[in-house]
Amino acid sequence: MFLWTTSRGVAKSGPLAQPILSSWARNDAIINLFFPFSVLFWENLFEPGIFFHSSSQHTLSASSLPLNSLTQADMNQITNVYVWDMDETLILLKSLLNGTYAEAFSGVKDSQKGVEIGKMWEKHILQISDDFFFYEQIENCNKPFLEALSKYDDGQDLSDYDFKQDGFGPPHDDLNKKKLAYRHRVIANKYKQGLHNIFDQEMMDLWDALYNMTDEYTDRWLSSAREILEQCISGNEDATFCLPASGGIVNSNETGSRHINVLVTSGSLIPSLVKCLLFRLDSLISYENVYSSWDVGKLQCFEWIKERFNNPNFRFCAIGDGWEECEAAQAMKWPFIKIDLRPSSSHRFPGLTLKTVGFYFSVVYGNPDSENDEE
Repeated sequence: MFLWTTSRGVAKSGPLAQPILSSWARNDAIINLFFPFSVLFWENLFEPGIFFHSSSQHTLSASSLPLNSLTQADMNQITNVYVWDMDETLILLKSLLNGTYAEAFSGVKDSQKGVEIGKMWEKHILQISDDFFFYEQIENCNKPFLEALSKYDDGQDLSDYDFKQDGFGPPHDDLNKKKLAYRHRVIANKYKQGLHNIFDQEMMDLWDALYNMTDEYTDRWLSSAREILEQCISGNEDATFCLPASGGIVNSNETGSRHINVLVTSGSLIPSLVKCLLFRLDSLISYENVYSSWDVGKLQCFEWIKERFNNPNFRFCAIGDGWEECEAAQAMKWPFIKIDLRPSSSHRFPGLTLKTVGFYFSVVYGNPDSENDEE
């Protein structure tokens, strides 16, 4: 979806989204299953070079990319990497605020209630980002992922560090990059610890109530999306969920494969991490696997992910509602699943299944089980 931004980094839909979305509606077969060889349609629909930043402008050293903690045995396993969009895919927010979610139900849904729910989320996401995650200090210093400045972090003990008096701010020289890296380290630790180590019980009850109210209004969109994240990393629709290991990677004893959920969001990084916490995604997507394409574009993030997991046994699939991740998937020759708000669609929540996602993988990469059977 085409996005414009407010002063606080909240992404909203813009008028240029409409012709793109109408083109998608007319080309449902191509959108619902993107094949790498469907090049002519995409080259005609999008003019190259307009919507994406050049990769050369955003080069990071290999040491700056998130670590994998992979052994050689790990690299020999088939690994599915699910590259998710956030807004209007795993969660609903913009479509609540602008009423497009309710409009998809042709008057059945109370549009004003959806707007009110969206405003509550928007207000509290920004407040928590400011109060607990330094966002008021660092919102103009967005980075594509938390470890982007890790080389500037000297490992100083931060238990008594005064973040309000350390003089952080312009210019963005090495000293201030170190101070920003300190903040990123604290944010990463808070993310790993979870909301229960930040909020008291009263606040937890408040967020549970807001989550449940939103889930009820959206016919279980939030909980259904979370369920498929669990299924993706377990590799089994009926499997019992187990916590990801380091780097957000889960080994599936059922399939002998490994599975990774990665998030690439067009929002700025800190509010996106807060969204993961508030929408109960943090146990399914580790902070190392959260990328912000705000400044660099989704194609650049996809390229970093490919570089990070650069192995022929790794298979990638992008899932989202927008044109940008769709074109980025085309450039990477990855399958793409387009999420659709319409209640009649099967590519929504609830609706999308692990079996369907597996079909997209098999169309592009083949079926590894059948290959093993032939051998």
